[in-house]
Amino acid sequence: MSSKRTRSPATTNTPRKAGSAGRPAPAGRGSAGSASTRRWVLLGSGLVVALMAVIAGWALISGQSGTGRSTLARGSDGTVVQANGGHWTNITPDRLASMLETKDFTLLGVKTPYIGEIAGTDLYIPYTELTARATQLPADKGAKIVVYCRSGNESAVAAQTLIDLGYTNIENLDGGMNAWTASGRQIIQLNRG
Repeated sequence: MSSKRTRSPATTNTPRKAGSAGRPAPAGRGSAGSASTRRWVLLGSGLVVALMAVIAGWALISGQSGTGRSTLARGSDGTVVQANGGHWTNITPDRLASMLETKDFTLLGVKTPYIGEIAGTDLYIPYTELTARATQLPADKGAKIVVYCRSGNESAVAAQTLIDLGYTNIENLDGGMNAWTASGRQIIQLNRG
């Protein structure tokens, strides 16, 4: 037996990569190595993006100042929501019902599209139109405005818009018309919208 190695025909004609120290490239690994590297880079990038999303979500939920998100504090008449430039108070359906007995505020429905309203509603302005229709709102920026929608989401946006418009005495029906009807009260239909 000879100690000389003979090259097989498969490796004899295999092109050599630059910098491979004279060794032939492993069969079938030329593009697979770069594909594997690309997969790891994509996986790493995806993990970085996911981590950033988790951190951003945490910052929004925790109400860090400067994030644009509100924070809550419990008050005697409801939950005070600290927002950008001011605050509003979330109130319960029972609280609104008692307030309606001696009404001294503007009741503002903002649900879009119109699906009905609470009896005693003074204005219906879709939350997306509040800024454009600000002249319909009370001239006194200190006047009490109670805002509501179907679930409380659109009215929270409306409450922030009212703050942005300079209003300082804002209350929001927590849970909106859903909570109102769940408490056994009715929604009426008027020709609005």
